[in-house]
Amino acid sequence: MDPNPFTTSPMLLLSWTRMDPERRIGFAGGRFTSPNKWLSFLIGLALTVIFYLPLHLGLAPSWFNDMFTKRGPCPYPTMLLFFWALAMLMMKWRKFTLQERALKLPVMPQQHDFELTPSTARALRERMSAIVDDPHHFILLNRIDLALANLHNIGHTADVAAILKIQAENDEAQIASSYALTQGFLWAIPVLGFIGTVQGLSQAIGAFAGTLSAGGDMAALRGSLQMVTGGLATAFETTLVALVCALILQLLVSWLQSRESEFLDACNDICHKNVAGKLRLNGQ
Repeated sequence: MDPNPFTTSPMLLLSWTRMDPERRIGFAGGRFTSPNKWLSFLIGLALTVIFYLPLHLGLAPSWFNDMFTKRGPCPYPTMLLFFWALAMLMMKWRKFTLQERALKLPVMPQQHDFELTPSTARALRERMSAIVDDPHHFILLNRIDLALANLHNIGHTADVAAILKIQAENDEAQIASSYALTQGFLWAIPVLGFIGTVQGLSQAIGAFAGTLSAGGDMAALRGSLQMVTGGLATAFETTLVALVCALILQLLVSWLQSRESEFLDACNDICHKNVAGKLRLNGQ
């Protein structure tokens, strides 16, 4: 069999260096779909400033402005963590779409009689290196390249399926670990809301004590009641803001995780069909 199963000359179809959203703006690109934490922090900080700027300029409705600027310090770190996590998910989505494009690359020959042997494995690796700038930056291509490298260098076809399985498990672990910081924020944001609740209730209880001591002084009584209602507003609205932010993030995380799970399943199908399924078992 011809060691080069391709009839057309390869051309660069994907460039991770030029297409990765983090590399394009001068930051180090995270591995596969992992976002750069410092870049996402800067984006989250900028979004927080943009969010609070019209509030402090009085351009928002008073009730909305009060919810975020007059309910103690907790809403500020809550919104910073929310926008930081949102920036990570946005960057992760952009990186994920780049990984998805690798599924459509013409990496493997489509001839029905094609057999994967140590000699054809070399031609496949050379083609991958020609159609992308670095196969190791793409989940699917990295998995295939590791298997082909073992087949080409050692020549044992029995090891290819084991390598594909091990690398599939490593890829799943890599994807799961990329959500670690976001999951931490999903825990921290409601905690900040509960801290605001305790702070507001403490303020309301202290003001209620002043209300009891006001006696018949109506002016003092009204002032104390305003402090009580203000404390209750802080207690409930900080929790409301935190829970809404956590709910939005959780929905986005669940949706993106499901997409990445489908992507990993597609990678497994391609590897089983076009790599493990094309092995010539008697070619040791």
